[in-house]
Amino acid sequence: MYPPGPKSRLPAGLLFQFRRDPMAFLTSLAAYGPIARFTIGPQAVYFLNDPALVREALVLQHRSFEKGGALKRAKVMLGEGLLTAEGDAHLAQRKLVQPAFHKARIAAFGEVMVGYAEAMSARWQPGQTLDVWSEMMHLTLAIVGKTLFDADVEGEAPEIEEAINALLAVFNLITLPFTELLLKIPTPTNLRARAAMARLDKLIYKLIEDRRGSDKGDLLGMLLGADDRQVRDEAMTLFLAGHETTANALTWAWYLLGQNPDAEAALHAELDAVLGDRAPTFEDMPRLVVTERILSEAMRLYPPGWTIGRRALVDVTIGEFVIPKGALVLMSQHVMHRRADFYPEPEKFDLARWTPEAKAERPQFSYFPFGGGPRGCVGEPFAWMEGVLVLATLARHWKLRLVPGHQVVPQPLVTLRPRHGVLVTAEPRSLAPHGGGG
Repeated sequence: MYPPGPKSRLPAGLLFQFRRDPMAFLTSLAAYGPIARFTIGPQAVYFLNDPALVREALVLQHRSFEKGGALKRAKVMLGEGLLTAEGDAHLAQRKLVQPAFHKARIAAFGEVMVGYAEAMSARWQPGQTLDVWSEMMHLTLAIVGKTLFDADVEGEAPEIEEAINALLAVFNLITLPFTELLLKIPTPTNLRARAAMARLDKLIYKLIEDRRGSDKGDLLGMLLGADDRQVRDEAMTLFLAGHETTANALTWAWYLLGQNPDAEAALHAELDAVLGDRAPTFEDMPRLVVTERILSEAMRLYPPGWTIGRRALVDVTIGEFVIPKGALVLMSQHVMHRRADFYPEPEKFDLARWTPEAKAERPQFSYFPFGGGPRGCVGEPFAWMEGVLVLATLARHWKLRLVPGHQVVPQPLVTLRPRHGVLVTAEPRSLAPHGGGG
């Protein structure tokens, strides 16, 4: 017996629906209950939309699955890095990388994060029009380069961003079967992607070459015991994943703050009370409660990782149904985070959802912006600290107002980006002294 789900009279009808608007398509599956099934050609796909079932797949029965869908085929770009490796290789690589994200080490990164954010704040001018998405990408790229690789890549940020955008342009292709063959066709998009990959490879291999024989105790130093190709794959994965998701979370937070003046006022009141006229530090984190709630709510409404895919390695029972070997399993943070039974008025930006009492009432995996289980994001503590400290640092000095008429449209690629960026006007805060830094 199969779970309920949509059907199509056309062989590729559901594929077209999924590719045209994947978030709307997955949202429509919620009408079929906690688990839905559909097919794309010969591929069976099971969609899980219940916290207990997500926990089954990601935690309790994680050994019955491997990374599926786009991330599995992303090996074309990322190689055998932590994001794409499986089984024993993944466990070994996670053990290698984990110490870089130890709490004591992350605390030392806070000063770097705030320093780069203060330097960016000092460059902004009153009345200046900014693409806050591009600004946050540059900032988080500089932070990940310095904290994890002890490298100053800020000057190369525009070139790196251009290369990443060229790679993401082929992401829709990566979601298709026969990726390896399709990527060999010399289309303009593929040629740009190859050139972008070569530019990023050049950067990563130069970081490796510069550091051979010099272990500074950072992430790159921990990786240098491996051969250059493995170091490249790990560094590329963490370099890309380590800034993209946080940049998107911060971008959506700024966008939502501009639409919600009460939340913005609460943020400024907290920053003035906790920080006064100084920059934040790691030690301030427990008292920056509103700041953290703003990021939590931003990642509820616009989760940087908006869907997770797994492929069944064996026949596995999830809930009332057997998912057969080879089937693809999808779980969507975007859909789960907007369930009205967990989040009343789910489209509303509401910081009250993140009081300890409200959080305790919701089941585990009703909110999972960083995934979960053994394959949950290894850099989650790093990302939370970076998000809170960067938002606090910049919001001390600035309000960002959306440019009238600018359309903000979510674009679901590997992460949930704003398709046209987020154009804002920078307004200085009169109550917060503006200082440079960095």
